Amino acid sequence: MAKKKTSAGFECTECGWQTVKWVGRCLQCQAWGTVVEKGVVKASTTPSRNLTAPAQTIAEVDSSVAEFRPTGIGELDRVLGGGLVPGAVILIAGEPGVGKSTLLLQTACAVARKNVSAPVLYLTGEESAAQVKKRAERTNALAEGLYLAAESDLAQALGQIEEVSPQLTIMDSVQTLSSAEIDGAAGGVTQIREVTASMIEAAKRRNMTTILVGHVTKDGGIAGPRMLEHLVDVVCQFEGDRHSRLRLLRAVKNRYGPTDDVGCFDLTENGLESLADPSGLFVSAVTERVPGACITITLEGRRPLTAEVQALVAESTAAQPRRAVSGLDSPRVSMLLAVLQRRAKLAVLMKSEAYVATVGGVKITEPAADLAVAMAVASAALEKPLPNRFLAFGEVGLAGEVRPVAGIKRRLQEAARLGFTHAIVPRGAAEDAPDGIRIREVSSLPEALDLILGDR
Repeated sequence: MAKKKTSAGFECTECGWQTVKWVGRCLQCQAWGTVVEKGVVKASTTPSRNLTAPAQTIAEVDSSVAEFRPTGIGELDRVLGGGLVPGAVILIAGEPGVGKSTLLLQTACAVARKNVSAPVLYLTGEESAAQVKKRAERTNALAEGLYLAAESDLAQALGQIEEVSPQLTIMDSVQTLSSAEIDGAAGGVTQIREVTASMIEAAKRRNMTTILVGHVTKDGGIAGPRMLEHLVDVVCQFEGDRHSRLRLLRAVKNRYGPTDDVGCFDLTENGLESLADPSGLFVSAVTERVPGACITITLEGRRPLTAEVQALVAESTAAQPRRAVSGLDSPRVSMLLAVLQRRAKLAVLMKSEAYVATVGGVKITEPAADLAVAMAVASAALEKPLPNRFLAFGEVGLAGEVRPVAGIKRRLQEAARLGFTHAIVPRGAAEDAPDGIRIREVSSLPEALDLILGDR
């Protein structure tokens, strides 16, 4: 519907909160001096008689134009559901230095090499074209059909799109793009909203896939108005620890595919490499049996990943023994130590320091790793190593019970594929056990410790 400007209003440039009168402090985000005057837009209620695209029955709609086109980067295609969809707008957000620009530069190169006749346009607002080319040379991301342009003005960026007519456009980043016709600085709520709307309009009109890079706030959320995530078709989070090579790509929203899959990448000197089987990164290379090490299988979306939990228990003379945790939820590990001490009668933990960590920098957040953490701590406290080719998973409650977890069949299939022969699992999982792996079902933590570690 047509829009017309009516009365003046005021809007917060930080969060988008609107009010009819000026105030010094935003009542929503509590920021000072961010409320500025803007024109209030009112939609016209007069219907239009000139329809550009009359409505069709759903059977008449041609869905072939929205088919997936693989990029050639397997892990990215896995997360997107099969590849890029023409006309789709994808938002990829992540912390600074995590590898967003490197991933998208390699994606642009792969798409340009796959279809030489259709160019790819990479618009950068944070670097010069020469800087982007330097990174492309380092990561071997040079392609004849890949075009670079350093633009921070919306009109110039849209002009580049009209000139190149690309099949894929990458804007790095949407927070650096601004329009002279819109009030506010680049990165503000008003600018981000209008710039995104203009890029979406161009993508849909030209049936062009568009990828927008988004910054994140210190809390980990995507910078800008929440409306930004509603406007685009796909929202992905690119995650990774600064001290780890592993990078994870998750789909938070996907109109064309699932949102329960995860892509794994290995960050190397030559760029990002897809990891079809990343389990080896999270298991130590030590072959001899060592007390305090236990393997578990976690689920990242639908993907099973093998991870190793290591524990060290040392005698302490301090009144408050130290507890240190890395790669796991610290409050949950503290809870498991209390359960071991109280329910499993491991009194040695009362006056001992406990150090619990994961291998390879992987972060485990799901409760299914509880049993493996408890087994590793008990093994370290009793100085008894766990058996070879052994793993455990299950949620442990405060009463010491072991509860079932989701995806038991998928976890056990992954364990059998990797050659594990013994597993401790929650009771009721034996029917999902594949051939070649011996399952021992338990209903409580003391029962699990007795089975594996014997007399305590």
